[in-house]
Amino acid sequence: MTRKITDGPVRNKERTKAKLIEALGNTLKKSGFLGLSVSAIANEAQVDRRLIYDYFGDLDGLVKEYLNSKDYWKIQPEHVAGIIQMAKEDAGKGLAYGVLEDQLNSLIGNEEMRRIITWGLSDKSPVLKEVDQKRENTGEEILQSVFDPHFKDGSKNFRAMYALLMGGIYYLTLHAKMQESTFCGIDVQQPEGQDQIKQALKRMIEMIYS
Repeated sequence: MTRKITDGPVRNKERTKAKLIEALGNTLKKSGFLGLSVSAIANEAQVDRRLIYDYFGDLDGLVKEYLNSKDYWKIQPEHVAGIIQMAKEDAGKGLAYGVLEDQLNSLIGNEEMRRIITWGLSDKSPVLKEVDQKRENTGEEILQSVFDPHFKDGSKNFRAMYALLMGGIYYLTLHAKMQESTFCGIDVQQPEGQDQIKQALKRMIEMIYS
């Protein structure tokens, strides 16, 4: 029987890359985005700093890889056509709520992602802008194919309403975790508070589609 190969240059490289991506996340949680540096991440991963340049090109390359692995927006370009086709069955209502729920769950449960959002609001990073633009381009394709046709003859501006809902989730989750306080008496850190927000989101989506 052939012995399974568990080591070698390729496997070692992939393990080290994964270790560096994890180390970046740990550094981000410990020190924030201002603490990110090649030396700090290499020390956290306990590897030679030169490997960051060998495997990712530079720190920005590592950050980009990390962001792509952690982004709550999981829709890949090759899946967009299928998502659009399925969303057309209810004019996008289910998708509209699902994205908001995923956003809330991801941001409330992932400190690294909240740090990334804060980073993006505090610093003009080309890497962050690139990832954000990729998400925006995918969203634009879905908006044009599903939501715009449904709302084109009505008086409701779906894009503006949806932007307010998404922006509200960003702020509520960041406020809840960074200030550790309630907002309008709702504790979004607790499951009960999260359920209240989700129920309100469902109701608002229903109102938009009514």
